[in-house]
Amino acid sequence: MTALLETVEVESGKNIDAAVIFLHGLGADGHDFEPVVPELGLGELGVRFVFPHAPVRPVTLNGGMAMRAWYDILSLDRNGLQDEAGIRASEAQVRALIAREIERGVKPERLVLAGFSQGGAIALHTFLRTPQKIAGVMALSTYLPLHNKLADEMEAANQSSPVFMAHGSFDPVLPINLGQASHGWLEEAGFSVEWHTYPMPHSVCPEEISHMGAWFRKVLG
Repeated sequence: MTALLETVEVESGKNIDAAVIFLHGLGADGHDFEPVVPELGLGELGVRFVFPHAPVRPVTLNGGMAMRAWYDILSLDRNGLQDEAGIRASEAQVRALIAREIERGVKPERLVLAGFSQGGAIALHTFLRTPQKIAGVMALSTYLPLHNKLADEMEAANQSSPVFMAHGSFDPVLPINLGQASHGWLEEAGFSVEWHTYPMPHSVCPEEISHMGAWFRKVLG
């Protein structure tokens, strides 16, 4: 049985009937996107934002330094070696959080997976392998890990669920071509992707937050 990760929670509105599990990027923690919630303009929508803290582990690409990470990063080459064991362990941890939200009364179709950078990679990976139909996935400044296994492992339940992807055109950490390639792989697999590009580095910007809020209102409204 997978132990539940420690989380930060923010509720928008009353009568909570929806949830967003939002995964932070490498080296950050669950507080990273907490301040964004009030800026999304969700009004009276009853949404619980769940921000888990990733485990602390050494990261090869950062000289073996220990930090909060969803998996080890061995290379940023789209066809390079990936930490498959770490990716799948984080998938299991996100699945445990999904199960907890369902136990708390949130229906799967009222649940969104979201994430930034490495967190977005795990959100996408888990979404594509989730057997229940959920409300959608939001993947910010990220890429699709283990893309060569998608055809064999993809679940059909979320083929029609909304996908929101966004990337900065000046991103020096995860170049935009990684996001564009992932966008292409998802469309080839039959997913409809709402894609946004912003003139920014590896971050978020006010225009992006506005588009995020509109998308959340559309899929959870």
